[in-house]
Amino acid sequence: MTKHRIITRTVWALSLVSLFTDVASEMLYPVLPLYLKSIGFSVLLIGVLEGIAEATAGLSKGYFGKLSDSYGKRVPFVRLGYALSAVAKPMMAALARPIWILFARTLDRLGKGVRTAARDAILSDEATPQTKARVFGLHRAMDTLGAVLGPALALAYLHYHPEEYRILFFIAFLPGVVAVALTFLIKDKPHEQKTSRRQRPTFFAFLSYWKTSAPEYRRLVIGLLLFTLFNSSDVFLLLKVKEAGLDDTGVIGVYIFYNLVYAAFSYPAGALADMRGALALGIKGTFVAGLIIFTIVYGGMAFASGLYVFLGLFFLYGLYAASTESIAKAWITNIASKDEAATAIGMYTAAQSLCTLAASSLAGALWFAYGAQATFLVTAAATTLIVVYYLVAVKAPAQV
Repeated sequence: MTKHRIITRTVWALSLVSLFTDVASEMLYPVLPLYLKSIGFSVLLIGVLEGIAEATAGLSKGYFGKLSDSYGKRVPFVRLGYALSAVAKPMMAALARPIWILFARTLDRLGKGVRTAARDAILSDEATPQTKARVFGLHRAMDTLGAVLGPALALAYLHYHPEEYRILFFIAFLPGVVAVALTFLIKDKPHEQKTSRRQRPTFFAFLSYWKTSAPEYRRLVIGLLLFTLFNSSDVFLLLKVKEAGLDDTGVIGVYIFYNLVYAAFSYPAGALADMRGALALGIKGTFVAGLIIFTIVYGGMAFASGLYVFLGLFFLYGLYAASTESIAKAWITNIASKDEAATAIGMYTAAQSLCTLAASSLAGALWFAYGAQATFLVTAAATTLIVVYYLVAVKAPAQV
């Protein structure tokens, strides 16, 4: 009897695709606001640009997840999504006018919307319920490693070529091309190709999945979205570090350190979630442990000062991230049926994107009205008193 391979060739291929894509994206993340301001964008216009781009990504995840399930195919959506994101990067440098920048940035985020649900459905299909957290954990580790390498490469480039932002967008195209090339190593499984074609769904057809999905799915997603409503953008953590007196290099360095911890612990966290037995945490226990770490970080951020304190908190924040994001997808796909996995993930990630926008708006309002300390304390308290309580004691789905 042959032993089932936990990490298959397809999982490795998708993980490498995400690695190279994130190298390209995160290479530009620290410099995008600087570049946009250098070509005449106001802070308000940058905010509008990012809001439209993120809303596009969020809503399209649900639609293209449903479309992938309807057609019974995954790979074309993965390939197209990564290709759109790769092409968008040099466009932002070549077409330096507001309307074209908006088009290119939206195209980049649309690519994320096209590929996300189909890619996660492939990962789910490559695993069993007993190995799924490790599969998603490895993919997340490689993806996040790109978030370490990308900013590091950007810092190295800008050290020798200060303020030459435009060339960096063309350089970022190269790892994007490598990512697209690697998608040709992935093939749809035969059973997916034989799925009968159904009518093309309308844009919001994925919303109907809420009514037809399993009660366990609905109860889980309610808990996950409750947390998202209190979990604002990581930008607020970086703003706190900047406010405490660290320079730009220190802020980017802390961000790289966080991603390095996140990448290093994603697979071990998945292994912990996959463990079975009386003393094992399992998927639910690992996720809740991550939320508890999150509350410690946010509570600490309310009073933190000094580089070493921030490094300790961002180390814990990396542990939290490793214990939640990929674990949540494993949890969802263990509940959803295989032929609706992309719709299940697409609906969750679409709602998650919109809730993140609301959470960041709320955090910004709290920060403006009452200061940073109030923002972090409210987030920590709400996560503990509402989200952790809900998942543990109220309506959390049974352990899978």
